[in-house]
Amino acid sequence: MNSQPSTLNSQLIETHAHLDYPDFAPDFDDVLRRATEAGVTRIITIGTSVESSRRAVELAEKYPNIFAVIGVHPTYAAEAGEDVLTPLRELAKSPRVVALGEIGLDYHRLPTVEAAKQKNVQVFNALQSETEEQMEATIEDGAYKSKQAELFEQLLDLAVELKFNVVIHQRDAWDDTLEILRGYGRQLSGVFHCFGGALEQANEVLDLGHLVSFTGIVTFKNGRQVREVAARVPLDAFMVETDCPYLAPVPFRGKRAEPAHTRLVAEEIAKARGISLEEVARATTATAEEFFRFNR
Repeated sequence: MNSQPSTLNSQLIETHAHLDYPDFAPDFDDVLRRATEAGVTRIITIGTSVESSRRAVELAEKYPNIFAVIGVHPTYAAEAGEDVLTPLRELAKSPRVVALGEIGLDYHRLPTVEAAKQKNVQVFNALQSETEEQMEATIEDGAYKSKQAELFEQLLDLAVELKFNVVIHQRDAWDDTLEILRGYGRQLSGVFHCFGGALEQANEVLDLGHLVSFTGIVTFKNGRQVREVAARVPLDAFMVETDCPYLAPVPFRGKRAEPAHTRLVAEEIAKARGISLEEVARATTATAEEFFRFNR
């Protein structure tokens, strides 16, 4: 990737990366160098399990421009140990840990859906009589959702205890995610990372005192709705991220995303809003500094 040296007075913060993933092992130092050259001077690497969180903290303690967020991703809820709170509470003692996450709910691969895919058939029609197998799958769906909700609430409780804000993952579980968060009121603030919903949904999030964050999806041809949201939410209500190694922005779509691409996300949002990259950088950096409290 050819990164141009930054001419920004206000630097960018990459608020959601997965630098502990093996994708970055071959050229890690080059990845960091390209980020700096693109004006991305701080990177937040996100844990997805206890082990991933441990690796995130190790990176943050080794590199001065990396900070860690620790947590357990909802899709790992079933395989998470009985006690994830004790190791996370211990990891949180590091001053390099700046939030809890990514945590939340993800119903994208419910047992019924996965079973249907394996059989190469559509999920059964609700108008048809349910077979015993279908009823069993429905029960499994309920248990899957319940396990995720239990873990989500445990981690939110831990965030309140530690006085951390939270990075939220939500996929195909909008109503349930908001219902759980409403129960915590203003005890904590969250950012809905990789936001891909409509403006009405973004406003729901903001009305609850939370933030949204945008990825390279804003550059996609089919990302029109997300671009419109990024153009219309208040300038101080969102942050920028890549979710790397996923969701590389145009012109790198289909390749590995990396923190340097945060600049491309910010540039696209600036274009959509009709303002300068400098204004987006300054605003999103201020929001990230307030949310993550780097110097706690």
